Amino acid sequence: MSGKAEPRAAGERTTTRARLDRGRGALGPALELVHTGRAPTRAVLTAELGVTRATAGAVAAELEALGLIRVDARPAAAAGSQGRPSHRLDVAEEGPVALAAQVHADGFRAALVGLGGRIVATAPGCETVAADPAKVLGSVVEAGAELLRTTGRRCVGAGLAVPSAVAQPDGLALNPLHLAWPVGAPVRRLFEERVRAAGIPGPAFTGNDVNLAALAEHRHGAGRGARDLLCVATGHRGVGGALVLDGRLHTGSSGLALEVGHLTVNPEGRPCHCGGRGCLDVEADPLALLVEAGRTPGPEVSLLKQADDLLRTRYDDPAVRRAAEALIDRLGLGLAGLVNILNPDRIILGGLHRTLLDADPSRLRAVVADRSLWGQSGGVPILPCTLDHNSLVGAAELAWQPVLDDPLAALR
Repeated sequence: MSGKAEPRAAGERTTTRARLDRGRGALGPALELVHTGRAPTRAVLTAELGVTRATAGAVAAELEALGLIRVDARPAAAAGSQGRPSHRLDVAEEGPVALAAQVHADGFRAALVGLGGRIVATAPGCETVAADPAKVLGSVVEAGAELLRTTGRRCVGAGLAVPSAVAQPDGLALNPLHLAWPVGAPVRRLFEERVRAAGIPGPAFTGNDVNLAALAEHRHGAGRGARDLLCVATGHRGVGGALVLDGRLHTGSSGLALEVGHLTVNPEGRPCHCGGRGCLDVEADPLALLVEAGRTPGPEVSLLKQADDLLRTRYDDPAVRRAAEALIDRLGLGLAGLVNILNPDRIILGGLHRTLLDADPSRLRAVVADRSLWGQSGGVPILPCTLDHNSLVGAAELAWQPVLDDPLAALR
C-alpha cells in the first residue's frame, strides 16, 4: 500500500502544478474580475474565465498566496437557498496599496488605495498650491510616504492626477492654467523623481484628473457595466471630459483627447483663456455659477464648495435658481453635441455638474434630448458620479494596472 501511495501523491502534485500553469495566464484577468466586483464567488470566476472549476480554484489560491485576495471557503448560505454555496472572493483588506496623489487649484491630497478602489488612508489636504510644480509634488509625495511609514503597508506604485491635459509619452502638463504652473511642466518626470527620492517602490504614473475620475467610476462606481462611457465634470475651476470606449479609457494618440471644456455653448459669453468665447470651461464651472448668481467668491473655501453649498442651501433664491438653470442649459447643449458625435451608452457627471443634475434632473435631460439628433428615442442615461475622491482612486488605478496585467511579474 505504501508503495502505491507515493506515486499517487506525486501525481496529485503534478496535476495541481499543471492546473496552475494553465491558469497562470488567467491570474491577471481573475484579479481584475475580483478587483472590479464582477467575480464575487469562485463559481462566477470559473464562468467568466471559461476554465474548469479546478483551474479557477488554483488561480484563486495563487492570488490569495500573493496577498491580493481573500477566499472564504465556508460562506454562509443565503436564506432559502439549496446546495453548498460557492467560495466567496474578495480583495484582501490588509493587502498592498497604491499611493495616489491629486493636485487641484485649491490644494492637494495624498491617499493610499487598495484593490477594489478602497481608500485605506488619507493625509490632510493642503489648501494652497505653489507656482513651482517640483515643490508641490515633493510635498504631496512626502505626505504619501508618511502614510506608508505609518501604516506599514506594501506599495505597488504611485499615481498622480492633475487638472491639465497631460501629453504622452513625455508626461507634460500642457494647460495647468489654474495652478499657475508653466505650460509644458514635466509633471511625470518630477513626480517620478520625488517618488524615487522618497524610497517608494514601484512605477509612477501621471494623468489628467477627469480621465482618472472616469476610469475609477467605470471600474468601481456609476460607470460600471457601461461599454461607451462619457464623463463630464467640473474641478475647482474649469470643465473636463473623458471617454471610456469598449471598456478602456480613450486618451487619443498623445493623451489629449476630449478637451470638452472648449466646446462653445454661449457665443456671446465670457472670454476663455483658450482665446475663444463662451466655452463650457468658463460658462459652466463653479466660478460661473457664483458670478451668474451675483455672489462674490470668497477666499476662505474652494470655489467648488462655495458653488455646491449655494445650490444645496439657497436653491429657492430666484437668483440662484436662474443661475443654475442657465448653467444647466449650457451644460445640456454641450452634452447634446457630444452625444451626437460619440453616441455613448451612459453619461456620468461629477463636481458641480453632479449637483446641477441633482437640483433639476428633468431640465438637464430634456435639454440633452431636445438637442440630440436621436431625440427622446435615443435618450442616454445621465447619472451622477458616485465615488468620493474619484480622481484619487483613478490615480491609484494607474499604479495598480501593472499588477492587474501580470500579478506575478509585478509583485516579484
